[in-house]
Amino acid sequence: MERGMIAVSFGTSVPEARTAVEAVENALRREAPGYGFARAFTSPTIRRVLAGRGERVPSLAEALESLRAAGVRRAAVQPTHLLYGVEYDKLKAETEAFAGAFDVLALGRPLLADTGDIKRFAARLSQAYPPAEGSAAVFMGHGTDHFANAVYPALQTGLRLEGREDLLVGTVEGWPSLEDILRQLAPGGPRRVTLAPLMLVAGDHARSDMAGDWKPRLEAAGHTVRCTLTGLGELPWVQEMYRERFAELLKKTEE
Repeated sequence: MERGMIAVSFGTSVPEARTAVEAVENALRREAPGYGFARAFTSPTIRRVLAGRGERVPSLAEALESLRAAGVRRAAVQPTHLLYGVEYDKLKAETEAFAGAFDVLALGRPLLADTGDIKRFAARLSQAYPPAEGSAAVFMGHGTDHFANAVYPALQTGLRLEGREDLLVGTVEGWPSLEDILRQLAPGGPRRVTLAPLMLVAGDHARSDMAGDWKPRLEAAGHTVRCTLTGLGELPWVQEMYRERFAELLKKTEE
């Protein structure tokens, strides 16, 4: 087959969370019916865990080598990553290392790659979580020390410009933090809070950090909290954004 595609994700070891990854993969595959498909996970830890369970998921380099060996000459690599960052930098370097192995090898952009993406994402979140008196929604992202972490406060600004003071963005390992969230919630007094992952999957972070740490800390501050264990990849409008991102990439492979 002359054309091939790789859907590359960080990965997850939580079986229930795979639904989100597969939903996005299926959206991408529908956009390129004539392309050979391959999946890759970038996390070595997750690949080891899955291998211990009898499932082998290749790294990006291994998936690229498989496409090359299968005779693919025009390859498209679409990340399911939310933003540019350390992980994206790594997969970019891996892709570039194979540049000479294909006639065309193109790497797609992450979901929130520019201002337009952030504005659109904020508008859709606002629609998905209509305002209710005495309620708020808190979205938990991963966070990073990479400059790309600026996407999270930019998304918060986008929500504010939508008129939504009740929708808050926080991160596990970046900024804003849970402490920032607690300060923003404090002036309004106790609220009903919905916690939702701002990640492709509702995996370990959603179950350990969001439900296991953030929820009890918010409850200790007097709020009534419920968790939504739905990864972004399970949402049809997010799948559509990924599909559009991939359509943009496919144009490069056809040039």
